Amino acid sequence: MTVNLPLVVVLGLLTWALMKFLGVRPWIVLVVALFGFYLADTFIAPAIDSGTRSGVDIVNDQHN
Repeated sequence: MTVNLPLVVVLGLLTWALMKFLGVRPWIVLVVALFGFYLADTFIAPAIDSGTRSGVDIVNDQHN
């Protein structure tokens, strides 16, 4: 059985769980999210994208 969830839903659930069970403060979540947006506009973004795709391929066992 395959379930397809958008990444935003998965990250939202993870964020909710971190805030509820680990006591992560909402302002910390906001700072991390904003840092991610700023980082996506730098020279390192292609390396992050490539590493993320490689990690997903490894987890999904899809070798090119």
